[in-house]
Amino acid sequence: MADDERPGAAQWVPAGAGIDQLAKAARDCQGCELYRDAIQTVFSKGSPTARVVFVGEQPGDQEDRQGAPFVGPAGRLLDRALEEVGISPNDCYVTNAVKHFRFERASSGSRRIHKTPEVAHIEACRPWLDAELAILDPEVIVILGATAGRALIGPSFRVTKQRGTAIPVPGDDDEDAARKLGFMVPTVHPSAVLRADNQDQAFEAFVRDLKVAAALLS
Repeated sequence: MADDERPGAAQWVPAGAGIDQLAKAARDCQGCELYRDAIQTVFSKGSPTARVVFVGEQPGDQEDRQGAPFVGPAGRLLDRALEEVGISPNDCYVTNAVKHFRFERASSGSRRIHKTPEVAHIEACRPWLDAELAILDPEVIVILGATAGRALIGPSFRVTKQRGTAIPVPGDDDEDAARKLGFMVPTVHPSAVLRADNQDQAFEAFVRDLKVAAALLS
């Protein structure tokens, strides 16, 4: 199938499924061309009764090999930050806006280098994320980085302008209804902290953002 004929994931998403059934169905997804080169679909980890959902960009190299999100260095940094702000792993569900690893080969041909998903990949994979959130109905959605922000908020999203703010999930103008729908809290992706020139300072800023999410759960 040509790249401009991507069908999107909707036809692979089973109606009325739970999280486990969604994850199983996603193994066969061919909603965009990324499935061709990735080792496997990387769906999610965490409890379907989680109070807070973390949405990242896409699997990395280690995630693609192990079949679970946030198992590499970025995941370990996220775990450290969650411990610092007092969010229990039992309250967390972690997923990505795009479920397959997009990469390019290094000149040597052995190393796989992360490549940012395109808008078409985000849109193609959106039915999975919509189905997850409909089941989970979390109190807080933490948006980890620009790709997740564009998936959940739209093309106007900017991490630098919106990080660390509590944004009501769209659905009703009434404040009480918005609270029932929950909030989104944008921040940077943990990998951005790892790439920062001053990692200590970047980690402190990341923790400040997560404290906003933690306060919403209290």
